[in-house]
Amino acid sequence: MIHVVDAGNRHLYGAELEQHFRIRHEIYVGERKWMALARPDGREVDEFDNEHAVYLLALENGRVVGGTRLVPTLQPHLMAEVFPFLADVRGLQRGSDIVEWTRIFVVPERRGSGSKVLHTVLAGMFEYCLAHDIAAITVVMETWWMPRFLELGWEVRPLGLPALIDGMNCVGTIISVSEEAYRRTLAFKQIEAPVIRPRRQAGRRAPGERRIPHG
Repeated sequence: MIHVVDAGNRHLYGAELEQHFRIRHEIYVGERKWMALARPDGREVDEFDNEHAVYLLALENGRVVGGTRLVPTLQPHLMAEVFPFLADVRGLQRGSDIVEWTRIFVVPERRGSGSKVLHTVLAGMFEYCLAHDIAAITVVMETWWMPRFLELGWEVRPLGLPALIDGMNCVGTIISVSEEAYRRTLAFKQIEAPVIRPRRQAGRRAPGERRIPHG
């Protein structure tokens, strides 16, 4: 269900990435009213959507229903460039084995207690990190996420004090990547592993995958 899209294969995911940018705009601008992200073309894209970004997309029959973004912390990233004050206690965490996590979303009709999309994306993030020797994930998040992640058994540590940003109480954190966190995330919604699809190749799609034309 989770497809990893990076610089090496993004040319095979043009339609899906376009959906993903438009969904991000609908959610972050349309729903959440983060008007600083508004663009006239209806695509939510920032300076970190570049060749270094890795996207984890939840696809159902070619349709994007959820996703998130990972950026290497040795490259410019959101916390370092925009919100460094959120790491004013422990300092910015950078390393070849640390990635920053941003822009998680699930489409409205696939939310709710009965849906597994969110936790499949979260499990996919850990699965990807474990496969690529990533030891930790940094993230700027609203503080209400913290108890949800602790409920999943994640090790989450603040990098600084919370701050009010555009009416939202936000905190910079670092999350340890572990097999236990991955397994507990799967178990929370009884999700079967692995969740990441085999890598798409030019002219081929994974078994059971089909493309829906996009206008």
